[in-house]
Amino acid sequence: GDEQLPTAVNITWSSINFKTILQWQPKPSGYFYTVEIHGRTSDVKRKCILTSETECDVTDALRNVKETYTAHILSVRPAEMDNFEEPPFAVSEKFTPYSQTVIGKPEIKDYSQKGSKLNIVFKDPLTPYIFPNGSFQSIQDIFQHDLEYKLYYWKDQSSGKKDVTTKSRNFEVSVDSGKNYCFYVQGIIPSRRENRNGQESMVLCTSEGRNVLDEYGTEVFIILAVIAVAVITLAIVLPVVLCKRKKAKRARAVREKELLNGV
Repeated sequence: GDEQLPTAVNITWSSINFKTILQWQPKPSGYFYTVEIHGRTSDVKRKCILTSETECDVTDALRNVKETYTAHILSVRPAEMDNFEEPPFAVSEKFTPYSQTVIGKPEIKDYSQKGSKLNIVFKDPLTPYIFPNGSFQSIQDIFQHDLEYKLYYWKDQSSGKKDVTTKSRNFEVSVDSGKNYCFYVQGIIPSRRENRNGQESMVLCTSEGRNVLDEYGTEVFIILAVIAVAVITLAIVLPVVLCKRKKAKRARAVREKELLNGV
């Protein structure tokens, strides 16, 4: 028979907001890969049949997100697909989307600071899965009460962070009036052992009464100080220089007059 084909190695699951990509090595030469998704209670699903790639989007084969799956990556030659003999394959680690997918970045929709109240409204990340009406399910639709969000906030140009947790999609926190604050939001699944903390949203800052010095800091102060020193110096030096030139001019005129009288 033919020499045994190489099998996949370094098989990894990569999953954010339930979009799940399977990756492996090596690049095939003279053969192809086919991916089989095996669930404990579900039928085997084949994905990426006869692919020469080393990754496969298996999202739609993992719709039962609480199921635990393994992937069999088959090494096959095209002519052998219909053979009864099982091709060589490698088996991945187990993967349960519900407990292992990473929670993506929340999107900050709106924020405002009015007096001593900071209000923040944000949006759940969406998943690739859809409702019967065609709209995409959010991670909150899937995780329900297992999901909560944490707001981290701090006074601008300060390192002391505070945090508060909610299961809704907005925060209202008390802050110092007239001071600017920066913040970010992060999804959390407290019941998890791993991947409890999701990705952090972008950091945003309020601009309550922000002035040029707040915006650009010490650089502006230094520039303004240099300009002030230059202006003061010029104000002192210029009259002295003009006065000396005037005296020199007067003295020169006197000498010229004396020379003319002498002649």
